[in-house]
Amino acid sequence: MTFEQIKNNPAVRTYVKSADESLAVLGFTEHSFAHVTTVAEKAGYILDTMGYPERMVELAKIAGYLHDIGNLINRVDHSQSGGIMAFRILDRMGFPPEEIALIVSAIGNHDEGTGVPVSPLAAALILADKSDVRRSRVRNTELTNFDIHDRVNYSVTKSELKINEAHTLIKLKLQIDTHVGSVMEYFEIFMERMILCRKAAEMLGLKFKLMINEQQLI
Repeated sequence: MTFEQIKNNPAVRTYVKSADESLAVLGFTEHSFAHVTTVAEKAGYILDTMGYPERMVELAKIAGYLHDIGNLINRVDHSQSGGIMAFRILDRMGFPPEEIALIVSAIGNHDEGTGVPVSPLAAALILADKSDVRRSRVRNTELTNFDIHDRVNYSVTKSELKINEAHTLIKLKLQIDTHVGSVMEYFEIFMERMILCRKAAEMLGLKFKLMINEQQLI
């Protein structure tokens, strides 16, 4: 079974779409196909760059695509409920238990507060998910009605996650329009996520660096 089969599965697409619709009602930023595809690609990039086997890279992409389906049930503990949903999907599709275990464990550990980078796959998913901050995730079109999450995401005009050539460092580089949101606001809502990213990088044998407007902050 492949990432493309997961991506094109009608049931999976329904769950991703419906989960995002639930979050839209709650006022959250975009968690639909753009987000999960971005996360899948970044998670795959991380493990591929670090020299992991091709199949592990494929599993990272699958975990990335499925990681937020638990929002369909509830935003609270969505990583754990998403892991359970993913287990049923993958089991019915005929994935072997050892692959299901890796994917489900990564999904269940991707969220700050309860998540821990328990494996390289989980670490790649955490880094891929937490680095997806961008203007296009904001649904609100009226700047005067922005909350802090809207301001922080909308302020990011450029975002890049890269591993250096020596494979010793992973850098999240952001360009922020400080007329929309401040660096302090970014840390106010994302500090816990950045700490989790640092732990995830360590699992992969990397150091984590955060750059905002060419200034190193972590």
